[in-house]
Amino acid sequence: MPYAPIAIDREALTIMNVPFPDLETLESTAEAIGSNMFEGFQPTRKGIEIIRDYCLGKIPFAQLTATAKEKSYE
Repeated sequence: MPYAPIAIDREALTIMNVPFPDLETLESTAEAIGSNMFEGFQPTRKGIEIIRDYCLGKIPFAQLTATAKEKSYE
């Protein structure tokens, strides 16, 4: 599947309309998503919310990996 860019709005602090509290979190999340997209990951709004919450420390790594294994981010 070809790489397709996602909507990132640094002024509104959103990725695919998912809000972020600050530019640093938005950019670290965008970098993580971008790296995984080159490996075939297709981001969804729910997936971005999960990655954002992990970057903010709201969910532990174990929950992030369990979610990825179950593909419950789709």
